[in-house]
Amino acid sequence: MKCPFCANADTQVIDTRVAEDATFIKRRRRCGACDKRFTTYERPDLSFPVIVKKDGRRVDFKPEKLRASMDLALRKRPVGIEQVDSAVERIEETLLTTGLREIASNRLGELVMRELRRLDKVAYVRFASVYRSFEDIDEFKTLVDEVVRT
Repeated sequence: MKCPFCANADTQVIDTRVAEDATFIKRRRRCGACDKRFTTYERPDLSFPVIVKKDGRRVDFKPEKLRASMDLALRKRPVGIEQVDSAVERIEETLLTTGLREIASNRLGELVMRELRRLDKVAYVRFASVYRSFEDIDEFKTLVDEVVRT
């Protein structure tokens, strides 16, 4: 592992710990040249399925884009960061465990809506109104009535 301070390749592990949830390994390292210490994290290298857009284009899944869209829907809503992190992790886990190499963007949108509905109904309605691109107010009213009933 290359030292982030001096770029020396001679570093040694001085401490290794498994994370509480056992999803990664944290290693403390020391550089042999500059003697500075730094932390590295070892995680499994998993690949997400490619997202197939409505127009047929294929794009890589980007967790930061998923998070940004959820943050936008949840803007100024009383939902904690930990809750959003957990929702994003559940979506990512679902994508990884499907075993599929490709997934339709509308399926991803449905996963996001399911998580937003759990977190905050206003955020769910915000996201759904943009995602489903309603043509008239009746479609929007139907969605709101559905949310109120549940």
